[in-house]
Formats: sequence, C-alpha cells, structure tokens
Amino acid sequence: MFYGRKEELAFLRSKYESKEAQLIVLYGRRRVGKTELLRYFCKEKPHVFYVCRECIDSEQLRLFSKKILDGSALASYVNTFDDWEDAFTFIKDIPMIGKKLVVIDEYPYMVNANRSISSILQNLWDEILKNEDVMIILCGSSMSFIEKEILGEKNPLYGRTTGIYKLLAFDFFTSMNFFKNAPMAERILNYAVLGGTPHYLKQFDPALSTEDNIKSNILTKGCVLYNEVEFLMKQELRETATYYSIIEAIAFGSTKLNDIYTKTLLDKSKINVYLKNLINLNIVERQYPVTEGIKKVANAQGGLYRIKDNYFKFYFRFIFPHLSELEAGDAEGVYHYNVKPYLNEYASFAFEDICIQYMRKQNKSLKLPFRFSKIGRWWNKQAEVDIMAFDEKGNILLGECKWRNSKVSIKALNSLKEKAMLLKKEYENKYFYLFSKSGFDEELIKLSQADRMIRLVKLDDLCFLDNKQ
Repeated sequence: MFYGRKEELAFLRSKYESKEAQLIVLYGRRRVGKTELLRYFCKEKPHVFYVCRECIDSEQLRLFSKKILDGSALASYVNTFDDWEDAFTFIKDIPMIGKKLVVIDEYPYMVNANRSISSILQNLWDEILKNEDVMIILCGSSMSFIEKEILGEKNPLYGRTTGIYKLLAFDFFTSMNFFKNAPMAERILNYAVLGGTPHYLKQFDPALSTEDNIKSNILTKGCVLYNEVEFLMKQELRETATYYSIIEAIAFGSTKLNDIYTKTLLDKSKINVYLKNLINLNIVERQYPVTEGIKKVANAQGGLYRIKDNYFKFYFRFIFPHLSELEAGDAEGVYHYNVKPYLNEYASFAFEDICIQYMRKQNKSLKLPFRFSKIGRWWNKQAEVDIMAFDEKGNILLGECKWRNSKVSIKALNSLKEKAMLLKKEYENKYFYLFSKSGFDEELIKLSQADRMIRLVKLDDLCFLDNKQ
C-alpha cells in the first residue's frame, strides 16, 4: 500500500508535464521511501529505472547500457556503449512516446566509481540534453555526498538542476495509516517509537500491541530495527563513537551546548561541526523560543538541541544503554524494567510534536480563529509553553499538551493563562488550546462551551485527514 506523498508527487508530475527538459535531484536519508516514491511516480509512464550498484566503472557502464538499450533497435548489435558520453547521449534517442523519463537511483555509487561522471553529464546537458524532451532524475541516499559532491557550488551540476527535492519522513497523519485499526492512543505511541520513516513503520505488525511490537521487532537481536541505527550511522558518518556520545547525551537531557560539552568532554570547537552534521541528517534539531528574532537564532551558542528522529531518540534512550542485556537475549527484562516504566513520559514529547503538526494542518485549512505566521515552543527562565502561535495583528494562541491517564481540569487552563502573563508583548486576542489523551472534566468542558477563546482537542479530533492519492 502506498501512502501520502501528495506534495512530492505533485512536484514530480508538474516537472514531467513541463515542455522543458528536466534534470531533478531527489535525495533523502536511507529508508525514507525514495525508491518507492519514484517507482509509484513512474508507474504507467514509459520510463527507464536504473539502480546503480557498488561495482567497478566498466561493470556499471555495461549494466546501464543494457538497461537503456532494452527495446531499442540498437540493442541487436550493441551490448555496451564505448563510454559514458555515448550512454548519456542515447537518452534522447530512447524509443519512448512523450517525455523520455530516466531515473538513476543511488547515483552516488556511479560517481564513486568514476569521479568524472557528473562532468560528463553536465557537458551533455549544456550542449544537447537541455534542448530535448527528457526528464532525468538523479536519486541518492548519501545525503552528505549529494549536498557536498553534487549540489555544492564547486561541483559540475551546480546550477544545472531544474529541481531539487529533499525527501523527509512522514508526518504523524500519514504514519497513522499504517495502523488503521489501532486505537488513536496506540497510533500515537507507535509514532513516538518509530517516527515517520516508512521502512520502520512497516516493521511493526498492525495485529500486535505496541508492547509486543517493541519486544519482538526492536529489542530482539536479529530483527531489522535492532541494528538499524548502527547501520545508518556507519553509512553516513565517520567517527561514529563520537556521534554516539553526543546523541546519547542529548537523549538523556543535555540539551544546551555547554551541557553537551560537559557530558561528552569533546573539543568545544568540534562539537558544533558534529551537531551540524546530525542536523543535516535530520537526526538532531536546534530549537529556539518561537518569539526569538533572526539574530538570536543565528547565534551558534544559543538554542536547545533535541533528537528530531523518534526512532533514534528511542534507540539511544532505551536500547543503546542496555545492549549487553539485549545481546544476551533478555528483551523481556529490558522492556519490563527499562522501557515500560518510562514509555508514557517518553511519548509525551512526541505528542507535543503531533499537536503542532495538527495546528499546522488546521492553519493551512483556515480552521483556526486566525491564520498564524509562526508556531513553535516557547520558554524562558520562569515557564514553558508547549505550543505558541501568533500573527502580526495582535492574535496569539497558547497550547498545552497533556499525555496522561487522567482528565484535564480547569487547573491546566489557569496555568496556561498565568504563563501568558509572562509574555513581554501584550496581545489583543489570546486563544487557549488544550490537548488531552484522556479527555476533559465537566467543569472545563462547560467553560469552553461558553468561551470561544478556549478550545479543547481530544485524541479522536486528531484523526481528520484523508491521505489517499
């Protein structure tokens, strides 16, 4: 089943339907669904889909030649092109009706075997291909390689691409479709554990509970997710031990730059470089209070670091510290003593992210009291607010997200109103949103019915999106 990716497909379709030649770079982290997206896009269109191998250049040329020659008259007497220039030039002559669509998946493998590939393609694009009815899509999983070796200013294809798309993981509202028959609370818990990476979501059995899935599909040695983080880190980064120590420090609460330094004892001048690499991989993010200006955000020393990828967060919080026990086959014990007691608290942070995603969807659909221009978290030395959104016309929205097994009372609303008093700027209209796992008590419900500035959002209210193509 193919879920989501409406915006991505719309982008690719618009490029395909264009009268101009197209050279597209689509990239993203491993397991995020690039190949599946491109195969879905190519479905029912004449196309060539070539997946590069990790092999020597001559073998790569032979395999690529065989793929693009398939079905052409030339194939009867040519097996392999003499060189890459001839192979790429033939793209314009592939026997297809309409635009000649060619996908080269895992393009970095091709370049690694022959560093002149991008230069050859650039020259042919400038001289021939940009004037033909072609659409070439270069796809890759090595994000650092794509951004530095292909999209960087000093590289041959810089300025030639007609589209660059960085594919990200699913949001919650697409991810929850993998567990359509599960209660909303369990869908949220699964997202808190796995995040929105399609390959990870597929590892959970929809017929099992979150607890059983964690024990059998994460904590059990030999399952796909057990070694996933180690595999991805080695594919993308060097000095993996250093990155492990940084991520683990953040996972256990060292969110300020100085705290990370104190915990890891790494060279301060190098920590920023490591953190930047983790941010580029969408593993870590740096957050600021949503009211901060551009100058504060640009300050390399400011902000709080948090693990953005939910599965990485789960791994370093619950798996990495207990690898010895898991290697000995004690999945049951690790879950019972080291995961279960803390899972609810752990999920509360993902619930906040989901509520912000919900507000963005509502904002886009014009279903909020006003259209906000910024949304995010807010904090100072005195208080924290889970969600704050505002516009330039004097409207502000403050939200509290309660992931707990008791109903939310008026006490939570009063606390939110007190926090609103700490804001330096006075807003004309203040709206208060409360999100709850377990609903609301009668007093708060009655108050919200009488006051349009108060909105209550239950778990079932989050399930409102249709993700069909």
